[in-house]
Amino acid sequence: MTALRELKLTPIKNGTVIDHIGNGLALDVLRIIGINEIDRSSTVSVALHVRSQKIGWKDIVKVENMELSSRKVNAIALVAPTATISIIRDFHVREKRPVDLPDRVVGVLLCPNASCITNQPEPVESDFEVARRKPVVLRCTYCERLVDDFLHHLA
Repeated sequence: MTALRELKLTPIKNGTVIDHIGNGLALDVLRIIGINEIDRSSTVSVALHVRSQKIGWKDIVKVENMELSSRKVNAIALVAPTATISIIRDFHVREKRPVDLPDRVVGVLLCPNASCITNQPEPVESDFEVARRKPVVLRCTYCERLVDDFLHHLA
């Protein structure tokens, strides 16, 4: 009988852990975080297809020395609505909360309507309201275009 081996992720001293990401979505979360914005001396851990009692299978992303802006958390909520965000300080969880999709999402997505005022040479920031929560559908407050494919429209 073969002994099971467990792989553990390296703890981070300070940073952010994004847990309970839907199975197969960790790389999309990394794209939202902006992998190029991560300090090259910081540890980044990605676990794919991890057993979870809460959601069956999940992904995990740990990023040292980074805290997420509210816009990035809102973008994560669009693609990984079951995710939780933990803020780590001195190797301890200081805050843990589920991502929460607000009623309005501002500046996170580009409107897919090429004629929308947000896609014109005007200084107008995109603004979407939640039209439906399950599955998530957003409506542009300017042109009323519906959006349900968020990855291709991230700002």
